[in-house]
Amino acid sequence: MSIDYLITITVPMLEGAQMTVLLFLIAIICSIPLGFLITLMAKSSNRGLAGFAHAYIYVMRGTPLLLQLLFICFGLPLLPFIGEYLVMDRFVAACVGFVLNYAAYFAEIFRGGLLAIDKGQYEAAQVLGFSKWQTTRKIILPQMFRVALPAVANESITLVKDTALLYAVAVPELLHFAQTAVNRDFTIVPFFIAGVIYLLMTLVLTMFFKWLEKRYRFE
Repeated sequence: MSIDYLITITVPMLEGAQMTVLLFLIAIICSIPLGFLITLMAKSSNRGLAGFAHAYIYVMRGTPLLLQLLFICFGLPLLPFIGEYLVMDRFVAACVGFVLNYAAYFAEIFRGGLLAIDKGQYEAAQVLGFSKWQTTRKIILPQMFRVALPAVANESITLVKDTALLYAVAVPELLHFAQTAVNRDFTIVPFFIAGVIYLLMTLVLTMFFKWLEKRYRFE
């Protein structure tokens, strides 16, 4: 097996990896704040908001991500009356699916982070004259972030691997080009190269989160 062949099959996969990275960035940037918003809704004293948030988390975590992607890509356009307005580009639909799905997981992670904070923290802040916003911003959120960081890191690495589901909705990403090369050349080498690329991406992400943990002294 020549170097030229390896270059020939690796270049398209690296191009597909750009789509993988783009999806990851969009999903992580949008799902984390959405997840935190859902956490606040779940803790709201308004029963309607809290009930909606809990139901949302239950549905999104209780059904496969692949099913959700297929529904958004192919099911929404079939809805009566409004289906024609819900037709989206495959990549856009995939982004929506990933953001909605991972927001539910991040919401549970943030909820766990908030539960880990002692109630005495709130009482002490109240005694010191902090407003609810000041208490949340200066005391609660920094502690919640430290507690939730390892789980967020783990979920982010899972997100990188889940981007391979783009293949199921016909979005040309890393796995798509690997499978194309395997079918064309009758060799499993492209799968090994794809695996190495995924490992490199997760390695970079792991190193980034380890740096964050050291920065915030979470050890």
